[in-house]
Amino acid sequence: MDIRETERRWAERSKRFLKAELMRADVTYEELARRLRDRHGLNETKVSVANKLSRGTFSGSFFFAVMKAIGRQTVNLEDV
Repeated sequence: MDIRETERRWAERSKRFLKAELMRADVTYEELARRLRDRHGLNETKVSVANKLSRGTFSGSFFFAVMKAIGRQTVNLEDV
């Protein structure tokens, strides 16, 4: 498997994980964007959040900010 395929698979796993966490927390993209702006000073919109999660190519800092914004304190890597 080449590096592009490996990265594509990790992006897919990452986006599925974050989408599932948002569903568990009952947080919409619009609400997440508001929380990221208000609580963390990130300039996000509903559309920018949707695009990042659709592509699965978000940064680690975005991942951590999302987890914090939805109240998730721990991540079990077996879930990814």
